[in-house]
Amino acid sequence: MNPEIPSWRKIVPSQIVAVTVYADKALVTRRGVVSLTGVERELAIAPLPLTLLTESVRVSGTGTVGVRLQGVSGDRLYTTEPVGERVAQLTRQIQQLEAEKRHQQAQIDALALQSSFIKGLREKTEEPFAVSLARKNLSLSETLDFLNFLGSQYGEYAIASGECKSQQQELDKQLQALRTALQNIQTPHPKESLSLIVAVEVAGEGQFELEVSYLVDRASWSPLYDLRVDSTRDSVNLSYLAEVTQSTGEDWLDVALTLSTAKPGLGTIPPKLEPWYISTPQPSIGRRREVMLPPAPPMAASPASRGMANEQEEEEYATENFIAAEIVTAEVEKVGGVVTFKLNSSGNIPSDGTPHKTTIFNDDYPCSFEYVSIPRLVSFAYLQAKVKNSPNGATLLPGQANIFRETVFVGTTQLENIAPGQEFKLNLGIDEGLKIERDLIERQVDKKLIGGQRRITYGYRVVITNLLNQEAHLKLTEQLPVSRNEQIKVRLTRSNPQIQLGEMGILEWGLTLPPQEKREIHYQFTVEHPPELTVIGLDI
Repeated sequence: MNPEIPSWRKIVPSQIVAVTVYADKALVTRRGVVSLTGVERELAIAPLPLTLLTESVRVSGTGTVGVRLQGVSGDRLYTTEPVGERVAQLTRQIQQLEAEKRHQQAQIDALALQSSFIKGLREKTEEPFAVSLARKNLSLSETLDFLNFLGSQYGEYAIASGECKSQQQELDKQLQALRTALQNIQTPHPKESLSLIVAVEVAGEGQFELEVSYLVDRASWSPLYDLRVDSTRDSVNLSYLAEVTQSTGEDWLDVALTLSTAKPGLGTIPPKLEPWYISTPQPSIGRRREVMLPPAPPMAASPASRGMANEQEEEEYATENFIAAEIVTAEVEKVGGVVTFKLNSSGNIPSDGTPHKTTIFNDDYPCSFEYVSIPRLVSFAYLQAKVKNSPNGATLLPGQANIFRETVFVGTTQLENIAPGQEFKLNLGIDEGLKIERDLIERQVDKKLIGGQRRITYGYRVVITNLLNQEAHLKLTEQLPVSRNEQIKVRLTRSNPQIQLGEMGILEWGLTLPPQEKREIHYQFTVEHPPELTVIGLDI
């Protein structure tokens, strides 16, 4: 036994068995088994992270011997990290890079020697070659071949030398980083952590399993969605994902992972309104400016303090992990407004601060498709999907959704909170399966004044062609000008199909087009105004 640890204190080796992740915190549950002799007065669990909220700690346990848990306190521990193995690893890496750098230098020296030889050969043969060429002892082609040889060799050596020097510079950067890391690690840095001390009364000898739960900061999760639309089917495949991030100081490996929408940080008691004072300005000389701040929300009661019974009252979703390409289902229970996803698979979320994705469930949702067109602005039709959440399904929490249409990524959208049975809309971009053509077919200014007013008549034709092999539902919207002057009158005089003029000059038709069918829409309107009045904004 370690002489620094008194006989009446027993260290309990423990491991994390379950984690419930909230929007900005996590509830961690640890368990450990210890053999008791009957003389113990304290059980200790260490090391624990500094992100632990000490007021949230709760303990319980069971065993073959009677144990009374009297209280919990926390101590800070300061230890020096063992650095021998890390120092040896960094030293080996530095030695390997230095050896590689020496090899690169040897190559540079060899290339320099070869380049110098080629240069000397050129200088020594320059005059003899000129004499031989003048005496016609050498042909011009032989001379050119030799010159090309000298040039190519000199160029190859220069290029190879440059590459070696570039590799040397990269090695120097890596060596500098390793030497800095080695210098830092060789300087002792005390590591701070927490130890939980549980005061106990033990009835005798036996085995005892201690369970401790606590809240930690620096943990969060957010929902993500993949929505895959097949326009040939009346459904949308939705993958409900969770992105979990944590840098709490301890890894969650092979734990039962639960994701909850509860907000323990917002408190359980509604905030209280303070008087809202107003007054007249006061002289500012000799006075400090005071700013009225809203009262801070009260501290939350931790989930651990509510006990396991309240945890079971949270809404649960039991899911199964994905195996190959099979789609798993989720059991949904609805209790109150808190949503809890209990994943059947083991969670592995290291404390690295990077997002880790896990699948909650995957399902098909019924939908209907509709095209939307505004020909005055764009000569295209946009496809929209109206998706309906299952009445017995899960609430879709606010989060980002990636939209795919026939395996093609369309874009992203932000889903709001969508309750079971609620409809929501997805924009799927332009669909060239509907061809839209808009033409001004009439613009006539009456030669005679009617009632002292000048009248201008406009007529438009919109042609829609369904190039698809399936029926298409289209909402087509056009627009008339809206007068801001009571002397300017705008009137819809004709429309086919007939339609009533909506607010702000909006015309809206709901059309159903069979496959490969063409449909025409006509409408006519007039603008009347006094002849001396100049009308602006009538951009036709």
